[in-house]
Amino acid sequence: MTSANNYLQNKLNERLASGSYRTLKAENDLIDFCSNDYLGFAHSPALRQSIETEVNNHPLSLNGSTGSRLLSGNLQYALDLEQQIAAFHGFEAGLLFNSGYDANLGLLSSLAQRGDTIILDDLIHASAIDGARLSNANRYSFRHTDMDSLEAKLKASKGNCYVVVESVYSMDGDSAPLTEILSVTEKYGAHLIVDEAHAVGLYKQGLVFELGLQNKIFAAVITFGKALGCHGAVVLGGTLLREYLINFARPFIYSTAPSFHHLASIKMAYKMLSFANTEINQLKNNISIFKKNIAQSITSPLIPSESAIQCIVFKNNDDARKAANTLQSAGFDVRPILSPTVAAGTERIRICLHSFNTLNELNLLTNIINTLINAS
Repeated sequence: MTSANNYLQNKLNERLASGSYRTLKAENDLIDFCSNDYLGFAHSPALRQSIETEVNNHPLSLNGSTGSRLLSGNLQYALDLEQQIAAFHGFEAGLLFNSGYDANLGLLSSLAQRGDTIILDDLIHASAIDGARLSNANRYSFRHTDMDSLEAKLKASKGNCYVVVESVYSMDGDSAPLTEILSVTEKYGAHLIVDEAHAVGLYKQGLVFELGLQNKIFAAVITFGKALGCHGAVVLGGTLLREYLINFARPFIYSTAPSFHHLASIKMAYKMLSFANTEINQLKNNISIFKKNIAQSITSPLIPSESAIQCIVFKNNDDARKAANTLQSAGFDVRPILSPTVAAGTERIRICLHSFNTLNELNLLTNIINTLINAS
C-alpha cells in the first residue's frame, strides 16, 4: 500500500474508532422525519405535472445548457426567473447558483479581500466557513447568537466587514435574532449576510422578508433544495452585487449553467409556494403538536426551536445512534447527527417535521422519543 493509501486508511480507521464513520444509504420506505422537504414539494405530483407542462410549453428547449452562462449557457428564461425570485423576496436583484454550497462559496470567497473581515456565527453552515476560508480576509467567529461576542469581534474588525448568519440554523433549528444582529452590525458599519436555507417555507418568503429587513441587509442566500423541493440557490441583493458576482464569483463563472428543466422546476416551485398557505399552516401546526407532546422539564434535551427542525440531545455518538436505530426499527426515518458534524457532547437525533406528517405519526414518534428521554 502506498503512503497516500496508508494515510487514507488511517484516517478512516480513526473515524471508525470514534464512531463517526459516514456511509451512504439508499432510499427507504420509512415515515419521513428526516428530509428537508418541509412542504412536501419534492414528491408532489402537482409540482411534477406543472414542471412537465412548463417544459412541454418550450419545445425548443435543450436537454442541457451546453456551457457556462458567460459562454453558451445563458437563457432569457434564467434572467427573467432571477428577477421574479428577487421580487418575490423583496430584493432588487438575484443571481442563480447550482447549489447552496456554491452560492455561499462564490459569495464569500469573492467578496472579502485581504485586509477585510468576515465574522461568522460559530454554528454557521460549512459552506459559509469554506467560502470565508477561500477569501483572503481576516476571519472570526462569535458565540452562537451572542450579541456581546459579536460586538467584541466587530470592535477588532478591519476593512470592509461582513457578518454572516443563518436565519434558521440547520443543526439546532433555532432562529437568529436578526433585528438585534442588524442593529449591532450597523453600529460598526458592517454588512449583514443571511442564509435563509431553512427559513423559506416556514416563513413563505423567508425570515428577512417576514421582519421587513430586505433593504437593510447586504445579501441573502436562498436555496431551493429544502421547502421548494428542487435544487439550486440564488444570491439576492442589489444590482451592483449581482454584477460583481458575475465578474468575480468563480463557482458561477466556471460552472456549467443549469438546464432548462432545472430552471423550469425552480419557477414552478415558486409558483406553488405562492399558493401554499394550507401547507405552511399545517407545518406550523405539526411543529406545535410535536413540541407540546415532548416531555418538558428543566433538564429537557429538546433544543429550543420554533422551526421545522427539532433536536433531542443525547450527548454522545453511541446514545444518539441507538436512539435513531430504535426509531428506525419502529418505522420512522430519523437520523443521528454525530460529532464532528456537531460539537462533541451535543450529539443528537434531528427531527425534521413536514406539512404531510399525520397526527397519528406525530403521536407515535413522540411517545417513543419520550421513552428514550426517560431512559437516558
